[in-house]
Amino acid sequence: MEDYMELIVTGRKKDVSDRFRRHLEEKLSKIPQLAPRVRRTEVVLTHEANPRQAKESERCEITCYVQRTVVRAEAAADEEYAALDLAMTKLTERLRRLHDKRRVSHTGKHRPASVAEATFGLPTEPLAAGEEPVQPPAPSSEEALDAALDTRGNSPIEIREKTHPSSPMTVGQALSRMELVGHDFFLFHDVDTDRPSVVYRRRGWSYGVVRLDLDAEDAYEVHESDEEAYAS
Repeated sequence: MEDYMELIVTGRKKDVSDRFRRHLEEKLSKIPQLAPRVRRTEVVLTHEANPRQAKESERCEITCYVQRTVVRAEAAADEEYAALDLAMTKLTERLRRLHDKRRVSHTGKHRPASVAEATFGLPTEPLAAGEEPVQPPAPSSEEALDAALDTRGNSPIEIREKTHPSSPMTVGQALSRMELVGHDFFLFHDVDTDRPSVVYRRRGWSYGVVRLDLDAEDAYEVHESDEEAYAS
């Protein structure tokens, strides 16, 4: 079929009932209408047993793979149906944004540019002397990643690891990808500087870029005592 979409549903710390799965499939059946080229959609449903998080005990994360673009949305509520509805609202908006962007590029029609699109190709300026960079907030998908990734070293500190494929892109393209996955930061390979870089949200409607200088001499010296302190 032209609009065939593979659907993968995973329950973490919970069982997914047949009734909810049917409801989920009905909801997601509308996705190919917004993204005809979507080939796979993954849904992760997570239950949080901590009573302090009762109002957000059910988390729903939906990830759509549209050709080489990843569109993701997630939400949490006290009930799985409500969490799904909230996540679908976010996902629908992001799929429409992606659809409109591609339609405009083919038809030549114009529409107001998003913040990320408006910054395409703009030069980035380094921080002024003495100016401290604003730390990006924690990613919105942290709890979902905690459920999916669990890597521990020899120390009692828990370390999460994730590796994803990447290709060189501009700052503007990285901002667009960040918007589509709904994160507050995005790690990428900057095509202009050939450096590992991170774009992130600042206060208001501004963004920041952090790059690694791979040619610089060691800026920090890590002593054995420091490593022992982390391991203790």
